[in-house]
Amino acid sequence: MRKKDIALLAVEALKKEYPEAICSLEYDDPFQLLVATRLAAQCTDARVNMVTPALFERFPDAKSMAQADTKEIAELIHSCGFYRTKSEDLVEISKKIISDFGGRVPDTIEELVTLQGVGRKTANLIVGDIYGKPAVVVDTHCIRITRRLGLHSEKAQEKIEKILKELLPSEESNDFCHRLVLHGRAVCKAPKPQCENCCMQEFCKKNI
Repeated sequence: MRKKDIALLAVEALKKEYPEAICSLEYDDPFQLLVATRLAAQCTDARVNMVTPALFERFPDAKSMAQADTKEIAELIHSCGFYRTKSEDLVEISKKIISDFGGRVPDTIEELVTLQGVGRKTANLIVGDIYGKPAVVVDTHCIRITRRLGLHSEKAQEKIEKILKELLPSEESNDFCHRLVLHGRAVCKAPKPQCENCCMQEFCKKNI
């Protein structure tokens, strides 16, 4: 079976299994999603959702966060881990959004990755979820599941992103990645995948 065919089958199977493909991070606007995504690096979305209400109450937008004391931000986000680096990144991100982008979160991957601490994974999430453009968010769940499906044998995120963009229908790619997260948490887990409960077992290379 061609990789393209497997990708299409995976899209349809996951769509039936997880009809609501939404980001698990909670936010009210593009800036808040950008901040939450930066905090989610090496931290669970659930933990980030516990931290952000107080953070956004104190610093609701780029203008206020650009003027913030990094120590105060660090105290608010302490439980997310790597709080010193993340607090510095959030201030620098906010400053650049104000100075270079007129206070608006950029809508292209090329511009987003110029923000401190923002990589292609975060950039794709913003571009896809906020601006409705085709995007492929390559996180650990995406890497693991698409490799098990036989869609690639790569480890580098950017290479995987390129491959998946070629295999997936552009209008489905963003939701597909959200569904991979849900499936990775529930069924296709890293150490012990529950293949017997998987909606993709008939065509997954791991089972063939």
